[in-house]
Amino acid sequence: MRLKHVAATSCAALLTVLSLGGTAVATTDPTPPSTGDDALVVPVGPAPAAPQGIVEALQRDLGLTPDVAKSRLANEYRAAVQEPLLRQRLGAHWAGAWLSGDTAQFVIATTDRHDVRAIEANGATARVVPHSLADLDRVREALDRSAQRRAPADTPLWYVDVATNKVVIQSHNPARTRAFVADSGVEAAAVEILPSAVQPRVLADLRGGDAYNINGNTRCSIGFPITRGTQGGFVTAGHCGRAGATTTGNGAAQGTFQGSSFPGNDYAWVATNANWTPRALVNRYPGTVPVAGSTQSPAGSSICRSGSTTGWHCGTIQQHNTSVTYPQGTVTGLTRTNVCAEPGDSGGSFISGSQAQGVTSGGSGNCSSGGETYHQPVNEILQTYGLTLTTGGGNPPTGCAGAQNTYSGTLASGAQAIQPDNSYYETTTSGTHTGCLTGPAGADFDLTLQKWNGSTWNAVAEGTTPEADETISYNGTAGRYRYIVLAYSGSGSYTLGVSKP
Repeated sequence: MRLKHVAATSCAALLTVLSLGGTAVATTDPTPPSTGDDALVVPVGPAPAAPQGIVEALQRDLGLTPDVAKSRLANEYRAAVQEPLLRQRLGAHWAGAWLSGDTAQFVIATTDRHDVRAIEANGATARVVPHSLADLDRVREALDRSAQRRAPADTPLWYVDVATNKVVIQSHNPARTRAFVADSGVEAAAVEILPSAVQPRVLADLRGGDAYNINGNTRCSIGFPITRGTQGGFVTAGHCGRAGATTTGNGAAQGTFQGSSFPGNDYAWVATNANWTPRALVNRYPGTVPVAGSTQSPAGSSICRSGSTTGWHCGTIQQHNTSVTYPQGTVTGLTRTNVCAEPGDSGGSFISGSQAQGVTSGGSGNCSSGGETYHQPVNEILQTYGLTLTTGGGNPPTGCAGAQNTYSGTLASGAQAIQPDNSYYETTTSGTHTGCLTGPAGADFDLTLQKWNGSTWNAVAEGTTPEADETISYNGTAGRYRYIVLAYSGSGSYTLGVSKP
């Protein structure tokens, strides 16, 4: 489960009258809530239990004790819930967030010292820095544009490092890299050049994660199963095959590449025949890990990778928005990790907890001496090709039958709606409030019941599983209530059934 705070909306003098369960109420909103530091606190409930094998893998690969591993996962969960809402609230001051240390202490950077109290009110450590994340992204984008003309072969890697508040460039030849920076026209003070011997390469030589074969020759790994309408398939790395290439799995006919992009990006998707059924699972060698969604984890979070060449390995996210120059060209927007990989792991799954993160692109080093690996974020692939990630669950929630009133609407990913009808309802007696939300397949929709305390709306019950459907039951006193429907990820139509005392 993920509990996410929904900010109260401003007062609106709507003069219509609605009826909920037979009680007529005016839709004028009460006095808006305070905008002080307390209003910025994002409440977070208990973290869900870790999928089987995650704690053991973190002990093995990060050298953690069981208690520290569990504490780390709980802190990572909290940070993943808080980060998107705090990013929105800090606005142009936002300079990034990351997790630090074995227990994953949440750190948030800002360019405005006046944000420190609000950050610390959420249990995070505040850092005041000179460059906003938007500033650093513009520097990285300028380097990306320059690389499209000509990327130096001895400048294989650059990325926004929020922890140092710089765009870091790894270089075989710092002098030539400085010339590359100057030609890009970026602010030198926002760039740090690090000597490095890293030489990224794609990892498509041999068999991969859950292996598949391309055109009877090259082998790669399945990233994550998906659907597109009624068509099943999977996402993988773009360098594994071009559109039209055919695939086999376990020696049997499997599918055809429908779309592929590399370099520039490194993603593709394959449509499979009716003999193959998408499952919301990642191979853990042995065992499996369920896939519940695709919420991106912050830098510093733990992450695990699956591939048939090297099996199941874990590490941490180093940076998002990394640009990598392979011999074939530059790929932008990758995530850099310190998880090892070897040829044959390309296209395989990167996952944090039960949340899909991306598909293996390339890396350096190996799983004997250590190395680093880059992945293409999965949400970009899904959005580009209009795909739906295969996730667990999806059954209609119980308790929907016999609702007193129903409301419906359509939400884009990240949007929210207030029900009933952008207002609230009022009860004069104590009793049970029930809300039953049915959302679109493959999405993660959440439901929150709020009560007005005289100055602000407080969440009194929440349904925040990684599924599209949620059910809430709350035994409350008389007062004013409203529901918030949030499209946490994915988009589409929803129906909300509501009953009150």
